[in-house]
Amino acid sequence: MKISIKNLDGKSAGELEVKFALIENGRGTQAVHDTVTAYRAAQRSGTACTKTAGEVTGTNKKPWKQKGTGRARAGSFQSPLWVGGGVVFGPKPRDFSKKISKKTKALALRKALSERLKLGDIVVVNDIKLTSPKTKDFVKVIDALELTGTTLVVSCGAENKNLTLAARNIVGVTLTTSDSINTYDVLRPDKLLFTKSAFEKVEARLNKE
Repeated sequence: MKISIKNLDGKSAGELEVKFALIENGRGTQAVHDTVTAYRAAQRSGTACTKTAGEVTGTNKKPWKQKGTGRARAGSFQSPLWVGGGVVFGPKPRDFSKKISKKTKALALRKALSERLKLGDIVVVNDIKLTSPKTKDFVKVIDALELTGTTLVVSCGAENKNLTLAARNIVGVTLTTSDSINTYDVLRPDKLLFTKSAFEKVEARLNKE
């Protein structure tokens, strides 16, 4: 499969041959589901915590005598039935992370990229070199490339700092690198903008795995 390379003015600047094997059938769908589920689970802090009856502040003294008061029997100030008492089966700190093998992650990323390529959602440019960190300069690039909706910009991380400064104030535009891009990153935005070097690095990463 070949995809066109564009310059920052939105004009064609050649073609790029995709060097990793695209997944054409339903293979990899479960891997994508498992990988995205694991990624989102890992984002959970798992710090929710409630106190049991044995952990809340209070005394072990019986609130009142068992009989003769006309009130219901009570044996503890820490009872879950009381305000300020313990919580029954409440949340405790836990680790939500799930283990996913390297092969499953690689298959999921390959599947996600294959689908986005077939849909034409991936745009490749020769390079993104901005002469200034002004947001309006990068907005012009986005408009020239006709990138509507949310956009993920994937670079090698070696581009000049102007790209980071210019893109950070644009709503719907996020940045990542070819080394850290994952399946969730590929699936979430409406469009993906790769530099040629970043796309080739991702290809090498997939072929290696």
